[in-house]
Amino acid sequence: MQETRSTCPYCGVGCGVIIQSDGDTITGVRGDPHHPANFGRLCTKGSTLHLTASRPVTLQTRLLQPQLRPQRGQAAHPIDWDAALDTAAQRFAATIDRYGPDAVGFYLSGQLLTEDYYVFNKLAKGLIGTNNIDTNSRLCMSSAVAGYKATLGADAPPACYDDLAHAQCLFIAGSNTAWAHPIVFRRIEDARAANPAMKIIVADPRRTDTAAMADLFLPLLPGSDVMLFNAMLHVMLREGWVDQGYIARHTSGFADLQAVVQDCTPERAAAVCGLPPQDIATAARWFAGVEGMAEGGPRRPTLSLYCQGLNQSTSGTAKNAALIHLHLACGQIGQPGAGPFSLTGQPNAMGGREVGGLANLLPAHRDMANPDHRTEVARLWGVESVPARPGKTAVEMFQAAADGAIKALWIACTNPAQSLPDQTTVRRALQRAEFVVVQEAFATTATAQYADLLLPATTWGEKTGTVTNSERRISRVRAAVAAPGGARHDWQITLALAQRLERHLRPGQPTLFPYAGDTAQACAEAIWNEHRETTRGRDLDITGLTWAALEADGPQQWPYPSGARAGRARLYADGVFPTPDGRARFVPTAWQPLAEPPSARYPFSLTTGRLRDQWHGMSRTGTLGRLFGHASEPALQMHPQDLQRLQLAAGDLAHVTSARGSIIAPVQADDTLAPGQAFMAMHWGGEYLGGRSSTGRPLAGVNALTTPAFCPGSKQPELKHAAVKVLKAELPWTLLAMAWLPEDEVLAAREALAALMPELPFAHCVPFSGAAPAAGPPRTGVLLRGAAHEAPPPALLARIEHLLHLDGPGTLRYADRRRAQHRAARLQRQADGRTTLDALLLAGNGSAGGWLRTLLQEELPVQTYGRLLLLPTQQPPVAVAARGKRVCVCLNVTDTDITERLGQCQGSPAERLAQLQGALRCGTQCGSCVPELKRMVQAAVAGIGTTAVQAA
Repeated sequence: MQETRSTCPYCGVGCGVIIQSDGDTITGVRGDPHHPANFGRLCTKGSTLHLTASRPVTLQTRLLQPQLRPQRGQAAHPIDWDAALDTAAQRFAATIDRYGPDAVGFYLSGQLLTEDYYVFNKLAKGLIGTNNIDTNSRLCMSSAVAGYKATLGADAPPACYDDLAHAQCLFIAGSNTAWAHPIVFRRIEDARAANPAMKIIVADPRRTDTAAMADLFLPLLPGSDVMLFNAMLHVMLREGWVDQGYIARHTSGFADLQAVVQDCTPERAAAVCGLPPQDIATAARWFAGVEGMAEGGPRRPTLSLYCQGLNQSTSGTAKNAALIHLHLACGQIGQPGAGPFSLTGQPNAMGGREVGGLANLLPAHRDMANPDHRTEVARLWGVESVPARPGKTAVEMFQAAADGAIKALWIACTNPAQSLPDQTTVRRALQRAEFVVVQEAFATTATAQYADLLLPATTWGEKTGTVTNSERRISRVRAAVAAPGGARHDWQITLALAQRLERHLRPGQPTLFPYAGDTAQACAEAIWNEHRETTRGRDLDITGLTWAALEADGPQQWPYPSGARAGRARLYADGVFPTPDGRARFVPTAWQPLAEPPSARYPFSLTTGRLRDQWHGMSRTGTLGRLFGHASEPALQMHPQDLQRLQLAAGDLAHVTSARGSIIAPVQADDTLAPGQAFMAMHWGGEYLGGRSSTGRPLAGVNALTTPAFCPGSKQPELKHAAVKVLKAELPWTLLAMAWLPEDEVLAAREALAALMPELPFAHCVPFSGAAPAAGPPRTGVLLRGAAHEAPPPALLARIEHLLHLDGPGTLRYADRRRAQHRAARLQRQADGRTTLDALLLAGNGSAGGWLRTLLQEELPVQTYGRLLLLPTQQPPVAVAARGKRVCVCLNVTDTDITERLGQCQGSPAERLAQLQGALRCGTQCGSCVPELKRMVQAAVAGIGTTAVQAA
C-alpha cells in the first residue's frame, strides 16, 4: 500500500488529501491532517474521491484514447496520438492561415493545474497571437477579480482562513457556504463554538443551511445587493461609524461615493431589497464593529465571505466593490479577523488568474491594456509582441462561434454544453464551428458529443503540478497512479500541439516551449519555474519559493518574494495598496436593476445554486449513486403558496420557460424561498435532465433558461437570475424504470438510457444506491423517469427493458396495449433466502411507483407479494415502511431515523444534537450534514414547545 499527498480537485478551499493506492489502483482517500486548509477534514465529495477513480468507473466513463469523428453526427473512432495531434495542428494552422489568429478560440477550466494554464496561455497569446482564451472561471470569479482590482488595485484576496477564528462579526453574502464550501463552514462552526459572542449576518434570497446559523438573516430580493451595501454605508456615515482617519490616510475617491450613497437610506433600500429598515441598520452597526467598542479602542473585526450570489450578476463588479467599500470605510482590512474574502468556486481558478489565463489578462496580474505590461510579457516569452486587443470572453466566444466568426474551438476540462447560459446559442456555436477539439478526462459530458476530435486527459490521482486556493495558498498536486489507457497530462497535450504549430507559424526559430525533463514532474517543474519568474516584482511575487520548498515545507501562500522565509497570510496591514498612489479606491456604485426583472409574462425569479453533495456538471460526482442520496432527482423548488396558486402538487411536472428556452421538471415545495421565487440546482444539465421540445429539439437542462447578459466590467453572466413562467405540464402517460445493475455496467447503462431521453417530452436519468454493506462499496442502480402525451412506440420500452435486464424469462409482466399500460418486475433470490425486487418498469400508470421504489431501493423482502407487485395502485397491498431521505450520506442515516431518535432526546439543542450523534453517529464523519441536523433539532425543540403551550 502506498500513500501520496495531493489536493482535492473540487472547490477552491483547496483541501489536502492523502491518496492510498495499490499498484495502479486508488483504494482510498482521507484528509491530510497537516494541510493548513482542512487539517484532515473532507466533505462528502472529497471523502468519496477514491470511489470515482475505481476501475469500473474508469472503464465506463473515462476517455481512454484519442478519437476522431469523420463527420458530424457519426460515431467517433480511435486513432493514435500522433495522428490526433497532427490533425489538430493541421486544422488549426489552416484556420489561422485562412481567417487569421482570432478565428480560433480556447475555452479552459478552473480545474486545470497552473502549469496547464500557463502553457495554454503562452500557446494562444505568444505563439498563435490571439487573446481568444478564456476559462469557466469567467462564470465563477471574474466579478471578484474586477472588484478587487477596482478598489484594492490587484486581484489578491487580503484575508485567510485563519481569520475566521479572529473575527467578531462574520458577514456572508451570496454564498451558501455550508453546501458550496463545507470545510470552510466547519471552521466557521469551530469559531462560533470558541466565541459564542461572534455575530453572523447572512444576506441571501433563500434561507439556506448557512442562513440557519445567522444571528441576523437578510432575505434580500435577487439583484439588490448593491443597494443593501450602499444603505449600510449610508447608516455608517450618518451614525459616525466610519473611520475618517483611515479613509484620509489610505484611500481616495470617498467624496464621489458619498454622493451616491447619500440617497440610499434604509427606508429606500427596504423598498428595493424587501428588508426591514431596522435590519439594515443593525447589519451596518455590527459590520462597523462599534458595538461594545471602548472610547478610542479598537473595532471588533469583521470578515466578509462571498461567492456566486455577488459574482454571477450583470452588476457583479459593483456588488463586489460595494462590499469592499464597507471594509475600507471602517478600516476593516489587513488585520486579524478583518477583510473581504472571496470564496473561490473552483480548485485552481486562482492559479489561472495568476498566469493570466483569461481573455483580458496577462501573466502575473498584468493588464493587457497596459503597453508596458505587454512588452514585459513579450520579452519574457521571447516573442516580438503579444496582441493588444482583449480576446473574446466565455459568453462572447460562443456567440462569435455561433455567428461564424470563430471557426475552431479547443475546449479543455470543461463542459460548456452544460454550464454556459443560453444553451440554444452555445449548441448552435458547437454545431457551426468548423472544428471542435475536446480535451477531457470523461467521455460522458454533453460537450463531448459535439467534438470532432476527442483527446484523453489525466485527472485527479494521476496529475502532477500545482494549484492555488482561495487564501492564495499554493499546493502540490501529485500522481498516485499512472494514467489509464492513453490519457496524457493537459500540459503535455498542449505542448505537443504547440510544437507542431511552431513548425508552421515560426519555422526555423527556437522553440517557445523548452520544457524538458526525464519525468513528468521534472517537466511540470520547468513550466512552473518559468511562471515563477514572470511574478518577479509583482504583487504575487513567488520568486523566493522553490519547487523543492513546496515538496519539503508543504503548501505556501503568496506573496513569497526572493529572500522571504514564508508567505504572507494577510495583505495591506500597512495600508499600502498596489495602485499608482498606494491608496485604495472608492468607486461610485449605483444600484442597477436585474438584467431581466420578472414581468407579467415571466413572473417568477429563478435562481440557481449548488447541491450539497454534487459538483458542477457531475461528470465525476454523478458516477456515484450515494451522492444522489440527499437530492435524488432534479426538481424546481417553489414556495408552497405559489404551487397552490398554480394548482401544482409536489412531484407534478411543470413547464419552466424563459425568453430563451424551456424545460420540464418536477416541482417541490420549499418555504426557504419567498413567494415569487424559484430555485433549481445548477448541476442539472442535459446529461441528467432532458426530453424533447414541441418542435422535436432535445432539451438542454437548467441553462436553457439562464441569460447570457453579463457585467460590463467583469463579463461574468447573470447565471443567478432569470425571469421565468411556470405552467403545469399535462403529460398523462408516465414512465418509471429502476434496476440494480452490476458495478461494471451500471454507468454504461445510465449513459445508454440517457441517450433515449429525447424520445420523450420529459425524462431524467440518475444513478442511485442502497445502504452501504459492512464491507465494500454500496450497491448501485439506475433510475429513469419520463412522461409523454401518449404511449411511445413499443420499441422504446423494449430497449429500456433490455438495458435493465427486464427482458429475461424470470420477469413478471402485465401489458394492456389498448390502455397503454405496461408493467414488469424482476425478482432476485438472495443468499439469505429472501426474495427482493431487482428491477421494475411502470409505463402508462405509475401510481405504484412510490412503494415499489421503496421495496427495490431498500431491498425489502417481497416473497409474499407475488403478482401483486404489478398492481396499479398507490397504496401497497402490504404495508411498506420507507426509511426516508438520506441526510447523512457517509453513514446512510435518513430523516426518518433522525426524527425517531430525536423523540427520545432531551435537554438543550446542543445536548440533543450530541445525543443524536452519539446514538446514530450522523454528522461525525465529513460533517456536511451537521447544519441540517441542527435544523431538525431546532424543529423538534420548537414542536415540543408548541405542544406544551397548546396543552396549557
